[in-house]
Amino acid sequence: MSGLAAADYLILAGFFVVLLGVGFFYAGRMQNLRDFFSGGRQVPWWLAGISLYMTTFSAFTFVSYSALAYQNGIVAMMIWWFAIPGCLLSARWLASRWRRAATTSPVEFIETRYGSALRQCFSWFGIPLIVLDDALKLFVIGTMTAVSTGFRTDAAVLWAIGICGTIMLLYTLLGGLWAVMITDFIQFVVMGVAVIVLLPLAWSRAGGGQAIAAHLPPEFWRPTGGTYTWPWLLSFAVVLALTFATKWPYVQRYYAARSDKEARWVGYLVATLTLLSPPLLFFPALAARVFLPNVDDANQVYALLCQQLLPVGMMGIMLAAMFSATMSMLSSDYNSVASVLTNDIIKRLFLQHASDRALVFTARLSTFAIGGAAMALAMLFAQAQSLEDLVTVMAQLFAALLPPVALPTVVGLLSRRVSNSGALCGFGAGAFCGATAYIGSYWGPDYLRTVPYMTWITLAPSGAGLVLGSLLVPNSREKQGMIDQFLEGLRGTTREKAGLGAGGDAAVALRIIGLTSAMLGATLAAGILATSTLAEGHLSLLVGVLLFFGGLAAALGARAIKQPEGGPE
Repeated sequence: MSGLAAADYLILAGFFVVLLGVGFFYAGRMQNLRDFFSGGRQVPWWLAGISLYMTTFSAFTFVSYSALAYQNGIVAMMIWWFAIPGCLLSARWLASRWRRAATTSPVEFIETRYGSALRQCFSWFGIPLIVLDDALKLFVIGTMTAVSTGFRTDAAVLWAIGICGTIMLLYTLLGGLWAVMITDFIQFVVMGVAVIVLLPLAWSRAGGGQAIAAHLPPEFWRPTGGTYTWPWLLSFAVVLALTFATKWPYVQRYYAARSDKEARWVGYLVATLTLLSPPLLFFPALAARVFLPNVDDANQVYALLCQQLLPVGMMGIMLAAMFSATMSMLSSDYNSVASVLTNDIIKRLFLQHASDRALVFTARLSTFAIGGAAMALAMLFAQAQSLEDLVTVMAQLFAALLPPVALPTVVGLLSRRVSNSGALCGFGAGAFCGATAYIGSYWGPDYLRTVPYMTWITLAPSGAGLVLGSLLVPNSREKQGMIDQFLEGLRGTTREKAGLGAGGDAAVALRIIGLTSAMLGATLAAGILATSTLAEGHLSLLVGVLLFFGGLAAALGARAIKQPEGGPE
């Protein structure tokens, strides 16, 4: 994906300018931590749902899943679809509870449910792990930027990491969760345009459905393949279910929604998109087996597809889509981790009586610290010799460390029977067994570090610790009464006034999305007309025109959004 045309550079520049513009627009609207970290709890379900869906993406989604589809067939789609049960369960049983339990941080309810010790433990435990993961993703997007623009030197990678990281950090730091969600939606539009254009081009190049079916081996149509067996898929489904139930950026979308009902709709929308999107995303790589049969490195398949099939201008759109995937995940992580750092550590321990203005300033400093740490680590990773080893280690660490935190969190939202001591025992037992197995596998069997084994090595002790600790050291009668009252509040029906900005914010959001989409379309069309011939760029010109008029229609349609008269359910 090198040798970009002038139109490609124009669309990339326009894309980055739009993201920064959204951040500056929302900068003055952040009045308190609720605005900065939960959008004032007035985010419409369609915006929160698209944002959550985009938060599940990174550049690895395109690269690694396309490589898997090229090598093993539809198993790549099956892995993606195994996220749907966890998404539906979270939407049905946890979304509304999260909305009632949390307001500015996904960890704050832990103190009410289990006590301050576990709240601090979860906060300090979770932040470094997510920052390390973000650093890896930032390194990938920086490397991809440098390579795709034709600059393959180490210095170019460092510059790309710095530029991309700074842009993401600025619009997240300035505009809070509203800016993150608006840019997520814009990124969804960009990604959708790129994917929809690439799919028919790949289908046509492969010769259509009959040619694809005739050339692909029979095992490509099986739901499992290679190392991806049914036990692997089922274990991964458990990890995904815990992820959708407890991962900070995901649940943040639930408690930012305008009502309990809309919080559930957020999850249902994500499940629907997760069902529909895998064929659109990964079928081009499957079709590539027909006309690119001998690719040595499968991780290059998506790049080769784009290089061979996309016309001038659309390469910039595709690169913007790949940037979008990672930038959406990173900006969401920055905001959610900063919410924990600000609300659960700094405010709880040091600034208990600070003003709203001081806390918003602290939130921006926390966001800057999180983003700066991720950029610094990404630049250190750029000096490493083996990225693949780093990515493998991070995947294994998440399998080892997610269940001990996720299981007490989910049970704490659903059941009154687990005591404070039981939660601490569950967390301690799972973390100890995971760390022991992970470290011991370097002297013992390697398979202990794989996802299927590590999931159950940590999940089973966590569950046993929850049960045994609660039986041996139950809560006091006074504490149990507080827990019963807390859980009753999660189960009951609550109504909350919509607030003066609810309908207005939704209308403003749609207007910004429409206008920025129109700007991107105009940039693409102008770039093609100024730098290419119609023979080369007619498809990109058509996409630019459609994006321009579609954006204008959305901006005009925002006027139809009316201020709600009553409180949402």
